[in-house]
Amino acid sequence: MFPGGNLLEVLWSFRFSIRFFLLASAFAHIVILAVGCGSSPGGNPNINPTTPSITPHTQKTYSTSFPHSENPISEQGNWINGGIVGLDWSNVQTVPGLAFGTVVSGGPPYNDSTAVLAGTWASNQMAQAAVHTVNQNSAIFEEVQLRLRTTVTAHSITGYEFYFQCTADGSRHAQIVRWNGPLNNFTLLDDATGPGLHSGDVIAATVVGDKLTSYVNGVPIIQAKDSTYSAGSPGIGFYNQRGTLAGNNDFGLTNFSAAEIAPK
Repeated sequence: MFPGGNLLEVLWSFRFSIRFFLLASAFAHIVILAVGCGSSPGGNPNINPTTPSITPHTQKTYSTSFPHSENPISEQGNWINGGIVGLDWSNVQTVPGLAFGTVVSGGPPYNDSTAVLAGTWASNQMAQAAVHTVNQNSAIFEEVQLRLRTTVTAHSITGYEFYFQCTADGSRHAQIVRWNGPLNNFTLLDDATGPGLHSGDVIAATVVGDKLTSYVNGVPIIQAKDSTYSAGSPGIGFYNQRGTLAGNNDFGLTNFSAAEIAPK
């Protein structure tokens, strides 16, 4: 999604702009076993991220390494897609070991490929994923995204997007954006140049109360405050502008985990 609200002149300027962090104890072991830390395709064995101070919550977690070929992603009905349900956006697809987008966006419309987990989730939540990125090109806007407190219904997506541009040449960018419902209606909350992304890097996001934080390899890179939404689900998204459909699988996520966070 091309962040920055409804002002298209602002949108263009803004567009240019943990291995997994472990939550602790029991959930740390769940993530290692279910997602396969240390064995994801394109992994970086030198990454040893710090651990954000997050209290594990045992009521609800979800982990996947995208074992099936699905378009759109379903995993036995666990995912809600932006095309099938949201109608105005696009779906996420998978091949074994990789989730990626299904469209090239015009910017506008910013019809990002979007999928969020089904069911009811606690307000405080986190998501994390390992990144796949090859053939990087700063002339193409390739984004991998995490979603928190996100709700997808017909002609509406609300919630928070944490996006990371798939470049490492100085053009990289990262933002936290609030989606307000209708297509192309969103608000930039904060942005940063970001550390850049390589295959195997781990992106993560948390929302606790009104505090939203994004991470790369366990290091916080952006923090914003917003209390507009208190409900919704974790999820993923992808944005490709100026690229090709054939290049959609040049960037994506090789696994994904989400969990509720217990209040302190």
